Amino acid sequence: MLNHSGSPDLYTRRLHLRPYRPEDWRAMFDNWAGDPEVTKYLSWGPHASPEVTKGVLEMWVESYVSPTVYRWGIEKEGELIGDIAVTLWREEEESCEIGYCLCRRFWNQGLMTEALNRVVRYLFETVGFHRIAICHDVQNPASGRVMEKCGLKKEGVFRGMKKRKDGSWMDVAYYAILSDDPR
Repeated sequence: MLNHSGSPDLYTRRLHLRPYRPEDWRAMFDNWAGDPEVTKYLSWGPHASPEVTKGVLEMWVESYVSPTVYRWGIEKEGELIGDIAVTLWREEEESCEIGYCLCRRFWNQGLMTEALNRVVRYLFETVGFHRIAICHDVQNPASGRVMEKCGLKKEGVFRGMKKRKDGSWMDVAYYAILSDDPR
């Protein structure tokens, strides 16, 4: 049985993971949602305008009334630099999937690993999930390295599983961690 607890403030050594606020739209657009390089391997493309980001963010902020919403803005030294969220969860299986993205200026600093470790710990210890999974386009191996550093195990590659924004088919690597796996 899951103990749905929403998206409380979470902290790491360098980061503050927090619920979004309506005024975050500008930082979100400037730091990742409007950047084609950040969104290159994601299922969604860069936002066409700050107004698109503002609309998305308004929906996210409204969704926090539900204790089953798990979405955090990643903040470093007061600057909003990324996003991490449960994108899908299954009550019966006590499982969920996570998605994340990070401002390009902060790549290769261990920040997403730090954020993911903290969210995984919260989802296991507080919410009670048994299994957490994450996938990535095989053309983005850096994302797989983040998953491995957080203790997720590669379970396989699904060939031609999803269509990229350019219409080509991507192979998707799946990783997962169980609540009783060593971390």
